[in-house]
Amino acid sequence: MSKTKTVFVCSSCGYESVKWMGKCPACNEWNTFYEEKLSKETGISKTKERKNITPISLNQVEKTQTQRNSTGFEELDRVLGGGIVKGSLILLGGEPGIGKSTLILQICNKVKGEGKVLYVSGEESAEQIKIRAERLEIHNEDILFLGETDIDIIEENIINLAPKLVIIDSIQTMYSEEITSAPGSVSQVREITAKIMRICKEKAITTIIIGHVTKDGNIAGPRVLEHMVDTVLYLEGERYLSYRIIRGVKNRFGSTNEIGMFEMQNKGMVEITNPSSILLSEKQGETPPGSVIVASIEGTRPILIEMQSLTTPSVFGIPRRTANGFDYNRLTLLIAVLEKRASLMLGNQDVYLNIVGGIRISEPALDLGVVLSTASSYKNKSIKNDVVVIGEVGLTGEVRAVNLIEKRLKEVEKLGFKTCIIPESNKKLLKEKIKLDIIGVNHITEAMKYLQIK
Repeated sequence: MSKTKTVFVCSSCGYESVKWMGKCPACNEWNTFYEEKLSKETGISKTKERKNITPISLNQVEKTQTQRNSTGFEELDRVLGGGIVKGSLILLGGEPGIGKSTLILQICNKVKGEGKVLYVSGEESAEQIKIRAERLEIHNEDILFLGETDIDIIEENIINLAPKLVIIDSIQTMYSEEITSAPGSVSQVREITAKIMRICKEKAITTIIIGHVTKDGNIAGPRVLEHMVDTVLYLEGERYLSYRIIRGVKNRFGSTNEIGMFEMQNKGMVEITNPSSILLSEKQGETPPGSVIVASIEGTRPILIEMQSLTTPSVFGIPRRTANGFDYNRLTLLIAVLEKRASLMLGNQDVYLNIVGGIRISEPALDLGVVLSTASSYKNKSIKNDVVVIGEVGLTGEVRAVNLIEKRLKEVEKLGFKTCIIPESNKKLLKEKIKLDIIGVNHITEAMKYLQIK
């Protein structure tokens, strides 16, 4: 006979309890417990065949070069650390309609001639995938489609076909009959990911899993899902803008600071090899007050972006602060620094900040750009369009040094700008000669005085 056991599982972290609780003691989230029934066979003793495995010395392990395969996109290859590692498990997350399935289908077409590709979908039919493939002009006979959600059937097809690449779209729709809970639950996602990982490692088959995200922007399901996979990628961007950014937040085979930039067009994702020129393409003519160019670093790549600020008298008693693409708490802190250290009366002003292009950047080197663009808008004085600013701002108003300053300056020089305002401590340590008028500042008031917005 089978004995049914009921447990309560936290949907946020996977914590299990014998009774329902309002607050999870593990992750401190409220109202995340749900009831789950687990069937366990009793009265039957099962013996597993044990493998004779003994530990070995690390000195005896042969070091072989990791085999990588290109995705066909240089931008994505750089985020992955040089390409997809054979036998790795990759998790791709993003909001609905952001372009995850489009990007994955293009990757399937890029590996044409290198082996079979198994596309497993629990959300779309073969006809729907075919329509998308025709729109993207994909005609690859090696792409095999399987519309199934049972992980046992999927596992059998993977073993029989031995494909080069497997796509699971999406992990929340797959289920295992061994678990009685509904598809997408913590137990189902955890069990299915473990099975896929075992097949992926044993057969050396590269697998890409597509995952949904919650309203907070995190991948739905337990956190253990991100710990189990080798690489976690997020596809970001404004849904109604054409630019997309793929960001690596975990990578066992490379850096986690790289980003790749794409543009969504009628024929799919098109990679952007020079994001700075694209983001600054609409900045022409005289610069209006509140606009400034800043130099950021994403991974190892310098990117020049336009930052816009708008200050306007507040209608209500409490002034409003809004940030798009920048950390809201950091914005309020920098406004307080402007009020205290630069004597700008922003207590009765609404402040709006926007990073052009719909991208999100939280690097401290953008602080000086936030301060100067806000002061420019408040004083209604323009900043010259050939000026780029770089620097972190402290609570006392000092401009602190940033990393990779020479790489940023080379990007500024390449795009034809004339002047760059940087921290004085960075200017003293410059070794290479750069054809720019470099202004070193120690305090935000020095930068404001040079730009005549004091």
